[in-house]
Amino acid sequence: MSRLASFRGPSTPTSSPVQARQPSSPSSPSRVAESTYHRKTRSILQEVRTVTENWDDIVLVDGLKAAKSLVDARTDLDNELSTLPAGKQPPYPLVEPKLSLMEKRISELDTVIAKLKKQFQRLNNLIESLENLLHETSKARGWTAVQEPLWVTWSLEKFASTLPDILIPYHRSLQMHIELVDLLRSHSVKFEASREAINKWVTQPFLQEDGWEAQWEDLCEAEIDRWE
Repeated sequence: MSRLASFRGPSTPTSSPVQARQPSSPSSPSRVAESTYHRKTRSILQEVRTVTENWDDIVLVDGLKAAKSLVDARTDLDNELSTLPAGKQPPYPLVEPKLSLMEKRISELDTVIAKLKKQFQRLNNLIESLENLLHETSKARGWTAVQEPLWVTWSLEKFASTLPDILIPYHRSLQMHIELVDLLRSHSVKFEASREAINKWVTQPFLQEDGWEAQWEDLCEAEIDRWE
């Protein structure tokens, strides 16, 4: 039986329980008709949400599977080697399959990191797109236009100036996962250290309070018409 069976399966971490959301009310007929920059703002933010969802899938599905399998294979090999008489060399058929499996899992974890870097770059690009939209709109319509509420209370200027803050927790999370893969890469790492690494991998501590789900999803649902 896997020594990591006590770990929970993939689930997106949240900083606190969220009450069930009420269905969004129909758009108020008094609201100003949407312009191109209304639609572009919503589209960019929805794409940011998609990036963060992809991020969680990469971490909690592909990454977690590879990390757990790596630690399990390493633990199984350690257990088998411990049964050999002192001083006896382990037979090649015993060691080779486990080592090959471990190297494959390490390669998969490297692929996970490459995917996370790609998602982080997409996040940067989307934030840059929103900033460009702010500049283009202010140039075409004047600065007052981008300071007026889009749908409810938040203006285009506020969305564009606040969204870059999300880069901080995702960059910290990316660096954490890089460090965890480097830790798990070593065949000499102790089981308890591996167990702690996988726990951090699952919980993604930097995103619990500052990630998309914690900071942006409810806000966008409240502030952006036809968010869903």
